[in-house]
Amino acid sequence: MSTQNVTLALPKKILQRVKVIAAQRGTSISRLLVEALEQVSTRDEAYERSRARALESLRRPPDLGTRGRRTWTRDELHER
Repeated sequence: MSTQNVTLALPKKILQRVKVIAAQRGTSISRLLVEALEQVSTRDEAYERSRARALESLRRPPDLGTRGRRTWTRDELHER
């Protein structure tokens, strides 16, 4: 996988904490960021796939055995 450098501005407190985390894990800040961004990307892709499936199921609802016909009236459903 080819890489490209980017400039990133972080608050000093966050950068200090990230440096400690990277050192504790024996990795680099760049690797931590790659892993975090991969997670964001994966979650976003999964969300989009799920959203597309949900929208498709709304466009093509399952047959509930009524063949698209109502056999009741609103008043019958709301009788008390």
